Amino acid sequence: MTTEHDINQSFGREAVHQDERRARIRTVFNAVARRYDLMNDLMSMGIHRLWKRTLARRVRRVQGRVVDLAGGTGDVARLLLGPGRQVTVCDPSLAMMQVGQQRTQAERIEWLAGEAEHLPLADASVDLLTVSFGLRNATHLERALAEALRVLKPGGSFVCLEFSTPAFWLAPLYNLYSFLVIPRLGAAIAREPVAYQYLVESIRRFPPQQGFADMMRAAGFADVHWENLSFGIACLHFGTRAHES
Repeated sequence: MTTEHDINQSFGREAVHQDERRARIRTVFNAVARRYDLMNDLMSMGIHRLWKRTLARRVRRVQGRVVDLAGGTGDVARLLLGPGRQVTVCDPSLAMMQVGQQRTQAERIEWLAGEAEHLPLADASVDLLTVSFGLRNATHLERALAEALRVLKPGGSFVCLEFSTPAFWLAPLYNLYSFLVIPRLGAAIAREPVAYQYLVESIRRFPPQQGFADMMRAAGFADVHWENLSFGIACLHFGTRAHES
């Protein structure tokens, strides 16, 4: 089973110190920023947009302060905009956010530089914290979950959309596609095959559905459950910060 030690001290198949992991991941996202959304469309055949819309539907009733962690170019943040909401993208990559700002100049989104392990947000200040395909790039997964819980208001919601473990009958085909096709797309379209090889490897090292749910409970989240998407290729994980007794 994948462990948090594996993902916290790795870069792809290499074992690296956390500081080196952080630096390499920053380099990856700086390199692919301008073609990142295009590559997501090609790699998933556009299905990632359906997954993100599903996330937005599941939280449509939540109002107040909404933070999309590792929000990159703001594609999820745009889906989360609505009456009664203040939406913020928080991401460590300035390059990714700059691309997003150029695309959303007329929309009211706040852009905030910050890492998942050290969120520049006050305690109990957020009503909804979302993260899509970004938590596996945190330097320390447990600390990121602890920070997410810290900034949520009592009763606030956390939703993580992440690649996960597909159904057994789909796994062989999915693995072939991931390891053979995605890096080649990265080379041809984004001209960054190493970056996309890392992204594929990081998916493999992220905990499966039950493993990540266990981590959320250990971090202190209540009402933890998940919803598989596309037969488990992706998964929505849900949790809340319990009301204080």
